Amino acid sequence: MSQPMTAAAERTSVITCPHCGATRREQMPTDACQFFYECSACGTLLRPRAGDCCVFCSYGSIPCPPKQSARDTSSSEGE
Repeated sequence: MSQPMTAAAERTSVITCPHCGATRREQMPTDACQFFYECSACGTLLRPRAGDCCVFCSYGSIPCPPKQSARDTSSSEGE
């Protein structure tokens, strides 16, 4: 049996600081994009890279839940 296309988005991501290389597992907001993130190791304030909606899309191990939902929707359109 196949899983429904409306699977819950992954809510945890590992952010890697591009300045010091520190990593930290963080909970992502499910209904909004997070524009700022302060590295707990070096204190650098991270902002999304050009073209990304949030710090999780730029520096996280997986994209934010809104992007995951958009990806799931676009992949199901081809079926």
